[in-house]
Amino acid sequence: MDTTLDAPPDSLQRKHPVHPLWLRITHWLNAVAALIMMFSGWRIYDASPVFARIVIPPSITLGGWLGGALQWHFAAMWLLVFNGLVYLALNVASGRFFSKFFPLSPRAVVHDLVAAMRGKLSHENPREYNAVQKLAYLVVVLDLIVLVLSGLAIWKSVQFPLLRELMGGYDNARVVHFCAMAVMAAFVVVHVVMVALVPRSLLSMLRGR
Repeated sequence: MDTTLDAPPDSLQRKHPVHPLWLRITHWLNAVAALIMMFSGWRIYDASPVFARIVIPPSITLGGWLGGALQWHFAAMWLLVFNGLVYLALNVASGRFFSKFFPLSPRAVVHDLVAAMRGKLSHENPREYNAVQKLAYLVVVLDLIVLVLSGLAIWKSVQFPLLRELMGGYDNARVVHFCAMAVMAAFVVVHVVMVALVPRSLLSMLRGR
C-alpha cells in the first residue's frame, strides 16, 4: 500500500526537495568562482583601466597586486568553466532548465515586474520562478558565457583570432569583458537584496527544502 500521502510534510520535502543536491552544490561553487573572478578582475582592471574615469577602490579588490590577482582570477576561471558546464549539462539533462525557465514572454516579465515594484509579487511557491526571476537567471547564464568567451579573447588573443575578431578586436574584447562583469555585479546586488526580502529562498538553497 502506498503511504506517500500519509507521510509528514518534512519527509515529502526530503524526497522531493525544492532544489536537488547537485543544483545546490553547483550553485554555490559557481557563486564562489564568480565572486573571486569579479573581485580579482577589478584589481586586474585597475592595472590598465578600460575607462579612464572608472577606477575600482583597491579595498574591494582581491589579489593585492597584479600578479596575485591574476593567480586568483585564473584559478577561479577553471572552477567556473568546469562547474558551469556540469551545472548546465545537469539542468538540461534533467529537464529542469526548460521546465523552470520557460515559457517566458515580455508581457509576463512586464506584469511581474510591475507587481514586484508594487510589493504585490507572490513568493508562496518556491518551486516556481516568476517571469522576472526567469529572465534574470537566463541573462546571468548568458552573461557568464560572454565573460568566459571575452576573457579567452583577452587571455589567448593569438590562439583564438576568430574569437578576438568576433569581439571587435583586443581592445573591444576588454570593453565587452568589463561590461559583462558589470552586469554580473548588478545581478549579485539585486540577488542579495531579493534574498534579504525573501530569506526562506536562502534556506531552500542551503537545505533543499
